Amino acid sequence: MTVAIVDCGGANLRSVQRAIELRDQKAIITRNKSDISKASFVILPGVGSAKSVMNSLESNELIEIIKNLTKPVLGICIGMHVLFDRSEEHDTKCMEIISGDIKKFDSMLNLKIPQMGWNKVSFLLENTKKLDNYYYFANSYYSQIYENTLASAEYGHPFAAAVQKDNFIGCQFHPEKSSSAGIEFLDYFLSIN
Repeated sequence: MTVAIVDCGGANLRSVQRAIELRDQKAIITRNKSDISKASFVILPGVGSAKSVMNSLESNELIEIIKNLTKPVLGICIGMHVLFDRSEEHDTKCMEIISGDIKKFDSMLNLKIPQMGWNKVSFLLENTKKLDNYYYFANSYYSQIYENTLASAEYGHPFAAAVQKDNFIGCQFHPEKSSSAGIEFLDYFLSIN
């Protein structure tokens, strides 16, 4: 079983790879269509901007490949954002897998932006409630609570900490930086078949 970590230009590729390897899974960092198609699981990590990730996916001709995957796909942070229709970050058209837009935290709320640090996440489905915990966030943009929300958190107002539509999962937090909570979340992802 192989996990393909899509190299879309983010800086957290190795830390995601190490986190997967600690789960005794083979993890490769790749932009190769065949690697992505053959993998058992696919992860879209993200540190950077939605536009830079979308540009990387487009230049490597990966958008249609990813959109048509039927295996479990996990988008982390920006990797989650690009699953949506659009991001306010540089007014970026995304992959349109999950309905909704990614918005910027309102500076009028007197919050530190970006949100940096640990925040409580509450999962909504009965089979995921055991994942309720504190996770590590580093984000200026967020998803509102939509029908595909899997978990919520609060930063000035409630927002989607994780989403799921069919085989596509996104998490706003960084499981690779979230200690034992992140390990449990990755175990949940890697148990999907």
